[in-house]
Amino acid sequence: MRRTAIFLACLGLTACGSEEHQDLRQWMKESTKDFKGKIPPLPEIKLFPPVAYEAGDLLDPYNATKIEPERKAGGGGIKPDLDRRKEPLEAYPLESLKMVGTLIKGKMVHALVQADKNLHQVKIGNYMGQNFGIITDINESEVKLKELVPDSLGDYMERTSTLQLQEKQQQEGKK
Repeated sequence: MRRTAIFLACLGLTACGSEEHQDLRQWMKESTKDFKGKIPPLPEIKLFPPVAYEAGDLLDPYNATKIEPERKAGGGGIKPDLDRRKEPLEAYPLESLKMVGTLIKGKMVHALVQADKNLHQVKIGNYMGQNFGIITDINESEVKLKELVPDSLGDYMERTSTLQLQEKQQQEGKK
């Protein structure tokens, strides 16, 4: 019974809908009978003359051998001793180390170098910094180092660096 009621309701709605909008449908037919769709013609395709690629036999400008400089055969030059045991101050960059004083034991001059909050005693021949820096001279105001720095070719070159006495640096900064 329920199905019958739903069916009759749907049938009644379709019957009402077709008669109710008949005038609207008639007006639409009259309004659009003279309309014709107009599609513009496709643009003309321009043909380009084919060009032969003749640079295939030339050197590639992006080839790695053109960008990188030539390496020397055999590598030559100076090299750091990678087999030796590293010293504690080689774990720190040279910029983070501070010379805070000197100490004289007999005829040997030692420098006091601070790394983080630890104080280290170094002498000529000790290593410091991350560039294989060996101490070559110590005086009252500075520690001189000879470092081995890699260049663009992978070889090493020598560079001299100094670690200034911390009190001297602070006084120069105040001036």
